[in-house]
Amino acid sequence: MASYGMKRKRDEDQSDSSNRFHSSQLQLTTEIMEKTKNIMSEVVKKIQPLKTTSETTEFHQYIKNIISNMDKSKEKKKTIGILGYTGEGKTTLLNALLGKRYILPSGCNGACTAVVTQVEANLTDHNYTAEIEVISKEEWETQLKDLLSIKKSQSKDKNKDLTDDAIEKITALYGTDAKDKTFEELKKIDIPVFANNKKDVSCIEVSEFASELKRYVQHNTSRTGHWYWPLVKSVKIKIPDCRELLEHIVLVDLPGSGNCNKARANLWKSKLRDCCSVWILSNINRAVNNKDAWEMLNHCYQDMVQAGECRDFNFICTKSDEMDPGEYNSTLEKQIPEDKNQMTNCILHRNKRAKETLEKSLENSEFKNENIHLQVFTVSSKAFFNHNLGVRRDDTEIPQLQDVLKKINKSINQELSRNYIKEASGVLSLIQSFQSDRRKRMAEADMKKGLLLNLEKALEKLEYQFDMLRCFLDKGLSDGVDKSEKSCLDDAKEIISPDLPQGQGGFRKILQDLCRNGGSHTSKAWKRNIDLNKCLAKHMYENMNPRFNLIFPVNTKTGISVQELIDKFSIIQPDTANPPSLILQYINKFIKSQEDKLKELLKHEVVNKKKEIYTSVEATIQNAMASCYKEAAEKTGEGSTKEKQRILKTRIESLKPDIFRNAKKAVLIKTNELMEYIKKSMEFVLKKLIRYSFAKAIQNTMWDVSKEIEELEKLSAQLTDNTG
Repeated sequence: MASYGMKRKRDEDQSDSSNRFHSSQLQLTTEIMEKTKNIMSEVVKKIQPLKTTSETTEFHQYIKNIISNMDKSKEKKKTIGILGYTGEGKTTLLNALLGKRYILPSGCNGACTAVVTQVEANLTDHNYTAEIEVISKEEWETQLKDLLSIKKSQSKDKNKDLTDDAIEKITALYGTDAKDKTFEELKKIDIPVFANNKKDVSCIEVSEFASELKRYVQHNTSRTGHWYWPLVKSVKIKIPDCRELLEHIVLVDLPGSGNCNKARANLWKSKLRDCCSVWILSNINRAVNNKDAWEMLNHCYQDMVQAGECRDFNFICTKSDEMDPGEYNSTLEKQIPEDKNQMTNCILHRNKRAKETLEKSLENSEFKNENIHLQVFTVSSKAFFNHNLGVRRDDTEIPQLQDVLKKINKSINQELSRNYIKEASGVLSLIQSFQSDRRKRMAEADMKKGLLLNLEKALEKLEYQFDMLRCFLDKGLSDGVDKSEKSCLDDAKEIISPDLPQGQGGFRKILQDLCRNGGSHTSKAWKRNIDLNKCLAKHMYENMNPRFNLIFPVNTKTGISVQELIDKFSIIQPDTANPPSLILQYINKFIKSQEDKLKELLKHEVVNKKKEIYTSVEATIQNAMASCYKEAAEKTGEGSTKEKQRILKTRIESLKPDIFRNAKKAVLIKTNELMEYIKKSMEFVLKKLIRYSFAKAIQNTMWDVSKEIEELEKLSAQLTDNTG
């Protein structure tokens, strides 16, 4: 055991060394950023026109606005989604990552995280805070009627899980005696959180915070009355003193496959589409043989990738410390010796086997050619805090996951600093260019004329390229329309009137909820998501996806993507790239820095808009079916299920000549709107840049900033050394 203890010490020393390295790099990057901001702050104070005219006043305000916007501009935080079914250890993992054992309450007898829970850094003070959003009173009363109906149902296909779930929600909120009360009686009971549809929590002490939070996120059947988790839509938690981990990152704890509540389901999809990375959790004892993790990835893939921005997936095998060496040995051909290290050796052996098996599964899966990056981690959150469980600190792999977060955070910090220094240097270059009389320089007029001509040509070329992409996408959509019109009714029957396996009941209630929720329902009874809109859209997506993925990829070059066309766009062409004078070089530097900033903003807009473009297929179908869903939901009583089925089938049959053509039209309209926005933004911003860069009335009205330019060059070199 001495050697084991020594190795644990070496591992911890290495981990501490890594932490110190990350901290020192973060600190240096922060210092460089602050020095740059101080330089620009002093520049702003000095901006006073030496000759006051309307043109000089306008120009100086333009410079001030650029510098002010530099301070305001922030990289959008990266969202990492954590997916897993109840009991897989999501909350415990989050606690371990944050280094606080009990900060987030984990589940007891039920699902702790049935709602979207967001965790990020508190960068303003040292309090633990939570913003808890609840559904409206009207939404709850609609749900309450359904819950009471389920509880009282005497139907032959009554589902016990749904009944138990209904009773748990009612008693959690109103108390144990509530299950025998009527809707009107329960309606009269005052629920304080409905006053503002939210609850704010703020505490200095972590124990007080965790205790206060429990009532809103912890599902515990032994506690009833004034437990508000059935009402909660989302929770946003902010943790102090974790800048190094989460300054630019949001961790989102997502329920496994959406939610049967419509508001929660929409929020779930929205958050999933914002994820740049997704961690899928599964108990290590089930991860290797269980299909749940792969089914979860398959179910979410469309929302994460085509309708989102995710290309990075991690499989997290949890609870790796839960090991019975004797039982595990019985599964092996070559058994692990029974000695003092048997527990540790069995854990490490299973960890290695789990990784190899899951990595091989990816190679044999439908995702192998999807250009996704996947890693496998085997973690023990309990052993991270308790060293007596036979797992070294580094073997818990919590430090490795913390390093993943730190590297992302550091990368964003460095990118922000690089961009800030680059833009600051460009602004100072423009200011410096006005240090001499520019009216006598004919080269300026030639360069201005050349830049305007380059802009005109670049916009014409971009329009031609966009037109080619629209035609390319149109073909895939047209094929999707033809296929959908032919097979939509047969496809829909799989959901509307399925052939159910023996013993799989509850269809009447599922169909009712599907109609009430606008065509989709997450069934706890069937443990899967049922979505008629997605079913009707599947052939549109099958034919659209190959082309859409080339036009709007995620972190991949395809040669024709909108992002690549933006990258290639520039008015700094060979004829204007190497101007003859220092003044014109200064102007070039300013234009290039602002052009690069504009292109980054436009590429971010492409990522956001492509989500709307992609989901417009399903949204168009859902909107067309909305009145039909409402009509079907209103049918109750004996024979209502068959009547619902008839209404849905009839409506699909009547809509099919138009519904898919309208979906195609919606995609093309939104795509065209995005492309027009890109062109107009390029034209407006770049013409403005050129106008101010060559404003003749500004010469000799600005001060010398050559020293500030030198300081920025030193800081830029220092940052490069730090990132290298």
